[in-house]
Amino acid sequence: MKHKIIETPDVYFHAVGGIENHVHLAISVPPNLLVSDFVGKLKGGSSYHINQTANHKLLQWQRGYGIVSFGTKDLQWVINYVLNQKEHHKKGTTYERLERSEDES
Repeated sequence: MKHKIIETPDVYFHAVGGIENHVHLAISVPPNLLVSDFVGKLKGGSSYHINQTANHKLLQWQRGYGIVSFGTKDLQWVINYVLNQKEHHKKGTTYERLERSEDES
């Protein structure tokens, strides 16, 4: 995923983190990027790569995705949160705004 983000013009990679059942990305995207297409390519490319390497269906994404936007002043907080996903879940210090999933709607 990081490679695909880095090779996409005008998209800036900040951080990736996750646990067994979900992943968080901190990225900056230009206003003209069609986010639904971009996320679809990230999910499709990563599942294809992992499943081809494993020779069986190891990774299957949920149907949807969530996006939360932040201003520049919160960027470092977001990066720290993403990089410390495992600890947040272990300690119960998650933020609902960042953790809601399709299953919880």
